[in-house]
Amino acid sequence: MICADLGKQLESYIQRLVDAGRYGSTSEVLREGVRLIQDRETKLAALDASIVRGIADVDAGRAKPAGEIFDRLEAKYRAVTTRTES
Repeated sequence: MICADLGKQLESYIQRLVDAGRYGSTSEVLREGVRLIQDRETKLAALDASIVRGIADVDAGRAKPAGEIFDRLEAKYRAVTTRTES
């Protein structure tokens, strides 16, 4: 069993959540908090993996310069705007 000193502010907040009926106990509040941290850490790990893959793609030459992509998109949307204005 984990025993932690959360400080008056957090303990008071947790108690207000329980008193309001949002949670049945302080343990439920803490479990939910840990689950949220787990979810965030999972998402951060996925983001980190995506960044690593992206850097590897750039290093391997499997990427285009951002300016080239933006120029192409600007031309595409300029053409669409011109057609709709005609």
